[in-house]
Amino acid sequence: YSLNIFVGSLKQETREIFIRRYWYLSSIKEISRDYGISESKIKVTLLRTRELLRDFLRKEGIVI
Repeated sequence: YSLNIFVGSLKQETREIFIRRYWYLSSIKEISRDYGISESKIKVTLLRTRELLRDFLRKEGIVI
């Protein structure tokens, strides 16, 4: 439930990148190609999104 709330709060492009990488297990290269975004930007987007997720879960009382 908490994960759904978090993912729903993301901007559309960030949400799609996050889901492609961690749900559908697409490679960075595939995501970069499909969205026309550099691999570097994909990596940074995923890093920042993971940091946001960690903070969100911490606030929800879920320790990882």
